Amino acid sequence: MEALFIGQAYIDITFLTDTLPSGDEKALAHDYAVSFGGNAVTAGFTCAKLGISPDIMCSQANDWLAHMFLDMAARYGISIHGRKVKESSLSFIMPKDGKRAIVRCRDDNYLHPFQQLRLDGCRALHLDGHMPDAALHYARACREAGILTSLDGGAVRENTDELLHFIDVAIVSARFCEQLGLDIGETLDYLRGHGCRVGGVTLGDDGMHWFEDQGANVHHPALNVPASKIVDTNGAGDVFHGAYIYSYLSAPQAPWSDHFRFARGASAHAIQHLGNEASLPTLENVGTAMTLWREKPVPDTI
Repeated sequence: MEALFIGQAYIDITFLTDTLPSGDEKALAHDYAVSFGGNAVTAGFTCAKLGISPDIMCSQANDWLAHMFLDMAARYGISIHGRKVKESSLSFIMPKDGKRAIVRCRDDNYLHPFQQLRLDGCRALHLDGHMPDAALHYARACREAGILTSLDGGAVRENTDELLHFIDVAIVSARFCEQLGLDIGETLDYLRGHGCRVGGVTLGDDGMHWFEDQGANVHHPALNVPASKIVDTNGAGDVFHGAYIYSYLSAPQAPWSDHFRFARGASAHAIQHLGNEASLPTLENVGTAMTLWREKPVPDTI
């Protein structure tokens, strides 16, 4: 095991349509994609696509959607440690104009305790905050073992405050800030105060504000992908997380600015494709995006 990703697994059904029906109506979609989904899960698949296949601990039912998910993981050389639930989780995603609407059916009523895994050879842990008992257990174990711990803070969850004390790299969302009632700078201070060595707030097409250790807050603008090229922004943040984990595993001594620039290129590739699987970048795809697109002209302020 080189890396462990822990989170909720989904099957994502993504479709492009001009209108959404209401009442007794029908609408015709232009295109669709079916793929794996979930924050840490998609990050794990990204890491595998780039060249390092991790282990993933996630929800797992015994139904045909779960078999589909396991087939997808096998194609990427990913080992799945499933935690039993009654039924698979499903997402319906409708991207349009750089935004996306999502309807989710989620089963996180776990029927068994999480597995106790050996961490021999593990060099990074990535969490999305789902499966909170497992997240806290493995974050603590990895911190004690000197293994890098990373959190995708898409939202404040039941044990986020406690969990952050065991996180090295915490990259959170604007929603996370809103839930805490803090602005961007205050949120970065909050992450510092919990002992996070690297912390950041992602803002979609406005890029990311972040810090490393006691250094100043830095703004990395997003890459300026033309609107005409943007197909589906869903999952781009998950690709970002998986890409910086891959970059760290490939070059652990490199500065985090390099890891985040690499991840930014991965996200710029992702938003040009429909569905999570088609969005996964290769190393060549990341290099192309980093070369082709310049940074957006966004003021460097918080």
